[in-house]
Amino acid sequence: MKPETKSDTASTRGQMRQALSLLRRAALPDQHHLGWAILWLIAAALLEVLGPIMGKALIDEHLLPHHLDWPRMAALLAGVVLTGWIASGLRYLQLVRLSGLAMRSVMRLREMVYTHVLLLPMSFFDRAITGQLVSRVTNDTEAVKSLYIQVLFVMLDSTIVLVGTVCAMAFLDWRLMLIVLALLPAVLLIVWLYQRWSAPAVTRARALRSEINGQMAESIGGMSVLQASNAEQRFGQRFANTNQEHYTARLAELRANAWLLRPALDLFNIILLAAVIFVFGHREMTATEVGILYAFISYLARVIEPLIQITMQFSQLQQSVVASARVATLLDEGAAREHTGARAVRAAANDSNAPAIAIRHLDFAYNPGQPVLHDLSLEIPQGDFVGIVGHTGSGKSTLLSLLLRFYPAPHGSILVHGVPLDDIDNERFRAEVGLVPQDPFLLAASARDNIDMGRGLTPAQIEAAARAAHAHDFIAALDQGYDTPLGEGGSRLSVGQKQLIAIARALAGAPRILLLDEATSHIDSQTEQIVQVALDELRGKVTVIAIAHRLSTIRDANRIIVLNHGRITETGPHEQLMQIDGGLYQRLYLLQQLAA
Repeated sequence: MKPETKSDTASTRGQMRQALSLLRRAALPDQHHLGWAILWLIAAALLEVLGPIMGKALIDEHLLPHHLDWPRMAALLAGVVLTGWIASGLRYLQLVRLSGLAMRSVMRLREMVYTHVLLLPMSFFDRAITGQLVSRVTNDTEAVKSLYIQVLFVMLDSTIVLVGTVCAMAFLDWRLMLIVLALLPAVLLIVWLYQRWSAPAVTRARALRSEINGQMAESIGGMSVLQASNAEQRFGQRFANTNQEHYTARLAELRANAWLLRPALDLFNIILLAAVIFVFGHREMTATEVGILYAFISYLARVIEPLIQITMQFSQLQQSVVASARVATLLDEGAAREHTGARAVRAAANDSNAPAIAIRHLDFAYNPGQPVLHDLSLEIPQGDFVGIVGHTGSGKSTLLSLLLRFYPAPHGSILVHGVPLDDIDNERFRAEVGLVPQDPFLLAASARDNIDMGRGLTPAQIEAAARAAHAHDFIAALDQGYDTPLGEGGSRLSVGQKQLIAIARALAGAPRILLLDEATSHIDSQTEQIVQVALDELRGKVTVIAIAHRLSTIRDANRIIVLNHGRITETGPHEQLMQIDGGLYQRLYLLQQLAA
């Protein structure tokens, strides 16, 4: 078993700090519940400690001297039963309260993580894996509940019982108490060895579990491509390798549990019991010491069992700490920068002379030294229909991502209706700008819900948007009209119908600028004509910027901008660009005509 290195130790300490910080954030509104739970734990532990003391009094004062004072003996027996009953009741109350606190904390954490993920910049999702994110929101946050109930409760309860029992032992016979305390260094050694040997395995097992979820989500999402590529065996083998690594990590953790937790402490329990009996056997016992022996034997179980429970929780503690640290790391990811400046936007919205989009000397690179856009400058008047074309890798999608504020523009500037992009608040900006993506995203909900997207639109507004997108007729023909469930990802619709729903959704927000990201690249010619009609009807009302692979979609645009390696090489309407002999647009258009 590989021991933990210095860097592993530092990592473990960092994870513990992250976990504690996360616990404070999650439990802050319920601190009073936690306080009551701790008070009840202390009360229950004190009551349990009184039981053997009353048993000692019964033996020493009544049974051994044959002093049968039945009322007092009955009172002592009733006290033993009553303290045990009250202690059980208090444990029930604190467990219910602590469980409620744990579940509310998990609820808050999931809401915190989900809300935070929604605010993360697009650059985060460029490297994130969906399955792993889902695992953090579900499995890792659930581990926090285990941290409260199985770990915090057991360790706190056991510690309180242990302290109370040791104090009671010291009250009865401090010399025997020292024999019991001699066990503690050995227990601490076991805990230290367990942490060093098992922590790397627990961390790796948790990471591999997340990797398993990621591979599952990835495979299911791309199942059609996977089967079409005859890659089932290769992906199955990759999954099997990851699963085997997870098994190996868990096996290392289980070996540490088997060697260092219950078996070792059970052995110490036997040794300690033998030591107490040996000491009593070598000293002159009086009648009063029989009760002490009974009390000590009773207390030994209360000493060893808490130690066993505490050490056995270290496995769950480490898993919970690793999971909590992963959630904390995700929450520490920098959210997309909040934008302010709604007042400036409202003032500019009344300025009809300002261009809808103004780009000035824009440079951008995803990676330093690898520029994608070079000194880009252009203006798009309000109400214009502008097409953007170019070869793959020319910078079309990058320009669209910058216009959508998915990425910040470090060099140059972008103005919307005369206002710098960074000065527009998020809510206003998303209301001003609509997007129709290349691959339409549809909820597993009704057509109405997919157009509304939780905005609280009226049925009239939803229908008007569907009519503007020429989607009303096929939606009305569905089984339940606008209330027809569309299935996961819109499985009941054709690709073209999905795209029309996406256009209707964008138009339902009444945007002043509509961005289309190759919205016609996957649809048939008939649906493309419907989209062209819809775009023509928007001319003059909405500024439309369409990135198009299929050039027939933007043939009637007011202006077509041709990008090549991140630079504008040609610009003008279709007829003008076709007059440029050997021009890039002319070549692209003729190639598509030949392919058709």
